[in-house]
Amino acid sequence: MTIIEMFGQSAILSLIGMGVVFSFLIILIISVTLVAKLVKAMKWDGDVTAPKAAYVPSSASSANSGAVTAAITAAVNEHRNTNA
Repeated sequence: MTIIEMFGQSAILSLIGMGVVFSFLIILIISVTLVAKLVKAMKWDGDVTAPKAAYVPSSASSANSGAVTAAITAAVNEHRNTNA
């Protein structure tokens, strides 16, 4: 078997492999699209709950945030001073 024959076989094998992967991806896209249409047609997507409101801290915790900010600032300054 010559090198030219081996290159030919490797090219054929590569094309067959890429064709199989491409076919699988096309089948996957089609099946996902069909399932999405089925879910919408059967109205199975109506059970989704609305997202909850974002967390809003109370006024008591906002008073503590100043102390937390001061503690973080002091820690960063201490770290910079000892590792500089």
